[in-house]
Amino acid sequence: MSRFLTPAKIGLLALMELYVEGAVPNDAIMPVLGFISSLLLNRDLVTAAASPSPAERWKRADRNIALIVSVKEFKKVLAPFAAADGVPGRRLWDRFLEKLWGIDSLHGLREFFDRLPNLIARTKDELRELAAHGHPPPVGVFLTRSSIFGVFVRRAHGNSRLLQLHQTAEVWKLFVKYRHPTAGHWRKRNPLYGRLSFDSVLMAGEQQWGNHTEAVAVAAYGDMLLVGDHDVTLPVTYDDVEALSEFQIDQMQKYGNRAPRDVRVKFQRLVKDSHFIPSLSHYLSFSDATRAGDYPMSFDYLYRYFDYTMQKSDRLFYQYALMNLAIVQSEFGSHEEAIDTMLETVSVARENRDLPCLNFTLNWFFHFGRAHPNLIYDLENSSMPTNEKASLAYLRVRARETGMWILWCSTLQSEAKVGLARGDSISAAMEDMVRSSQLIVLRNMKPMVGPQLIMRISLWDRLGLANMSSMSCEAFLRCYARNCLLEDELKVICRLAGLLAGKGKYEEAFARLEAIDPSTLCNAKTNQYWHFYRGLLKLRRDLHRGNLVSSETLLSQLLQTGPEDLEPDMVFVLDSLHMEALTRRGDLDAAFTKLDGLMAQLRETNRDISLRIRLLLIKAHIFDCAGRPEKGFSAAMRAARLAWRARLMSLIWQSLGALANIMNSLGEFEPAARLCVAILPRCLEADAAHTAGWLYSVLADARVGQAASAAAEEGHGGPAGLVGGIVLPMRNLSLEHTKQNHQQQQHGGGGKREEYLVQAHDALGSAGKYFADVEDVQKLCEVLAKKATLMKMMGQDGLAEEYARRYLLLRRGEGLEMYCG
Repeated sequence: MSRFLTPAKIGLLALMELYVEGAVPNDAIMPVLGFISSLLLNRDLVTAAASPSPAERWKRADRNIALIVSVKEFKKVLAPFAAADGVPGRRLWDRFLEKLWGIDSLHGLREFFDRLPNLIARTKDELRELAAHGHPPPVGVFLTRSSIFGVFVRRAHGNSRLLQLHQTAEVWKLFVKYRHPTAGHWRKRNPLYGRLSFDSVLMAGEQQWGNHTEAVAVAAYGDMLLVGDHDVTLPVTYDDVEALSEFQIDQMQKYGNRAPRDVRVKFQRLVKDSHFIPSLSHYLSFSDATRAGDYPMSFDYLYRYFDYTMQKSDRLFYQYALMNLAIVQSEFGSHEEAIDTMLETVSVARENRDLPCLNFTLNWFFHFGRAHPNLIYDLENSSMPTNEKASLAYLRVRARETGMWILWCSTLQSEAKVGLARGDSISAAMEDMVRSSQLIVLRNMKPMVGPQLIMRISLWDRLGLANMSSMSCEAFLRCYARNCLLEDELKVICRLAGLLAGKGKYEEAFARLEAIDPSTLCNAKTNQYWHFYRGLLKLRRDLHRGNLVSSETLLSQLLQTGPEDLEPDMVFVLDSLHMEALTRRGDLDAAFTKLDGLMAQLRETNRDISLRIRLLLIKAHIFDCAGRPEKGFSAAMRAARLAWRARLMSLIWQSLGALANIMNSLGEFEPAARLCVAILPRCLEADAAHTAGWLYSVLADARVGQAASAAAEEGHGGPAGLVGGIVLPMRNLSLEHTKQNHQQQQHGGGGKREEYLVQAHDALGSAGKYFADVEDVQKLCEVLAKKATLMKMMGQDGLAEEYARRYLLLRRGEGLEMYCG
């Protein structure tokens, strides 16, 4: 079999010959040239300006496979256009069939190949030689030698001259079979068509051979004339299989997506029917098995590929075999083995002086150390620099020297990420991000836009600018998602769903997750990430709704996923929800034990400063739930100090809210109220509904405390519950105290007190609104109980009864949709 020439390529050459002869009408020129160019360049020129979606890219690959297998792809392009000769009823498809059926013998195929140079424009020397022999220069449309059409024609002609007789005969047999589905249409257009019209030699010898003609045909064509299409080998060459393998590998490495099932099935059939199997197909099978989560087959195909390459002239690439092995081991959780393999990769790369491989290995070690600091700790102490910034600075310099632009850009982004994680200057992180953006624009590195925007989204979150974060997510999904890894697209979608869930829009959040293209979830890793994140959102919603039984079941399922299979941020979110579940069940000892274990891990690994701050806030919250909020004062102060240093604005508001709550417990109502009033407007910008509701609740407690203080200063005494128990307004006041308060109001006393109580009621209304948005039934019940107590104190018994009724409905799990602040 020929390495290059196939029946599909003969069809393309015939179509080019029609174009040069002027048989293509004007309205069909662009579609025909675009069809040929997209096949030769493996790129759709119609959608070249706008990046194609993953489905469009795989559709183009499917079309290439279909063109190799069947001639019907030509019909889809040519049938809509009329022929250029203007004959009524004749289509361009008819002229194309006339050209194909004009190749009516093995000798005719050879003559067709010999005519190919006539399609190429003559050189100056050839024109001078024609003039010297008295021949006029040819006129018409010709293909330039350096164009993609000219290169393809010259390569086809060169390969045809290298074919031996048996190879040419095999190409002819495959061409006859490839052309056979058009016999019915050609019979209608050509009355002289006979059963032996596919070979003019057989037709010419039929009178001489008589009844022996069929025996001659069987001897020449073998079983091809006797069996169905499903038993015939597909006309595929080594180059076709190799080109399709390279395309699929490129899609997997550039975008991280697997080929659709139908494309994989068709490709496997092509590989099966190919006389020679490229070694690259083993690497393709390895990449596909890795993304499918098939651990044994991944190693099998990896060993198969590199065992083959080691037998050839690629022995210098042994370090890449080790590097791929280490990546696979890391993907499937064998982290200790991955470290040993990567260290061997470093040794081999040094021996071969492979700087790009060394740089990639060091970059892998850095990111692996960030994800698994406990595994890399001993290695760093023995053989690697402990300063992350020094390692990144070295990588940045080496990447710039070797021209590894993607690694340089990734290093700049890593420097910004490390700076934010350590709580360093925001301006320094912004500077690294700007330099990374400049490099992306200069080098047109579209796949790096995803990590860049994810870093920007993280920065806006830290600064408390939720609107900017949402806008960046939308900009990425609308403009850049097609050119980035599917993992980056999934992370942005999940981040956007998390922002929606934070505002209480759970249905929109789940709709965002469900709207993901199913082809994105063919990868085992992305599929696991999607299901896990969806489970986290559902767990948070169940905890807020008070569905402790279903939340405990879901939590036990999520905890079965090992930390090594998840990203560190996802693991921390799960641990936080686990502690919240323990707190809501009242198991404070277990929650505190888990908290101590997490804080000890963070002290050893020196992780992101935001995680330490969140743990401190959880510690203060557990003390508050235990009825001892003042014991969380040091934790809240440390959280506020660290959050201010790192400019983590959303965590600053939570830290100051915890301090205000502690001030309320200590009777310092005035500073607590001032603190809440100062931070609430900025907190509302972060679109954190639950935090805003909690701050309004703390403000309401402070206002009621101020009312008690105002009543005491005005000399009216006030009820004992107002002075001592008003910090927890859920405590019931006696009817006698309520009457005394009402009498004081009627006699003109308690004006300041009444103002504070009205402000407390308004704050509780806002708190209830935000708690209702996030469907937190427990907090909403607390708000209703406080409002009922306030109404009792203000003499509004009817409203108090209404709030009490709503409280009882919520406790029974009813009436959440009826609540309004």
